[in-house]
Amino acid sequence: MKIAISTENNQVSSHFGRCPHFTIVDIKEGRLRNKEVIPNPGHQPGFLPKFFSERGVECIIAGGMGTRAKQLFDQFGIETIIGVTGDIDAVIDKIIDGRLEGGESLCDQVREGHTECEHHNEE
Repeated sequence: MKIAISTENNQVSSHFGRCPHFTIVDIKEGRLRNKEVIPNPGHQPGFLPKFFSERGVECIIAGGMGTRAKQLFDQFGIETIIGVTGDIDAVIDKIIDGRLEGGESLCDQVREGHTECEHHNEE
């Protein structure tokens, strides 16, 4: 399974579309086959779902994502797991071990001086 994790300073980024990087991992048969970090290719409405779909990504992991962004990923058959925090390598280990748990979108919390993350609704 190919997974894209929103990344900032080797941590899961709380702001999916505006994260500086994505860590792309390929996990097969319970093993990490490949890991690469790519710069965020851009934050335009509808762009990232298509971008990741064309690259075979089947799942997105992030701290937060708006409802509209999730709907766009759903249209491409890409699962989204939000509410994830922590070190990227620890998150990858949890994926491999089947222990990764999502939660509430971190967009609902006060971050960087704003209380809502409506900009995520256009990912």
